[in-house]
Amino acid sequence: MGDTAHLVKRYFGSILPIGPSKADSAWVAAELLPSELEIWDKMSAQDRRHAAGVARRVERALGDEATRPVIAAALLHDCGKSVAHLGTTGRVIATLSAKVAGRDMATAWSETRGFTRRVGLYLEHPRLGADLLGLAGSAPLTVAWAAEHHLPPEDWTVPAEIGKVLKDADDD
Repeated sequence: MGDTAHLVKRYFGSILPIGPSKADSAWVAAELLPSELEIWDKMSAQDRRHAAGVARRVERALGDEATRPVIAAALLHDCGKSVAHLGTTGRVIATLSAKVAGRDMATAWSETRGFTRRVGLYLEHPRLGADLLGLAGSAPLTVAWAAEHHLPPEDWTVPAEIGKVLKDADDD
């Protein structure tokens, strides 16, 4: 899918604050560590719905190789977005800002105040999510995927075959 078409699809999928189904929520609770579940609960309803879908696709693709850390990676890869406290409109502005000014501005923006800070934090969600998961005692693979899910495959430290399935399952 083209970049613009993907962003339009993502926007319309994020308008309604609908979380995962009750069945998916119960499955998530059984898969995550209690400390990870606390992080999950801080994610927006839309992010939890998206992540549950990613994890279900990973589970189908990997079968028995979908270990608990891999499922947790799928469920929590975007958990750092919760730090920014941005709604749909703010996220659109952050995404467009990164396209115009470049993602390299994220660190500088995150050191400012107000909305600009929140935009910077949103753009730094991979690093922030990895920090949250590391503090929560998540498995190294789970932490690594949160940090690496927007990097090119040659920069991944997770096993390439697992990373490919995680990336393909995430329509991000």
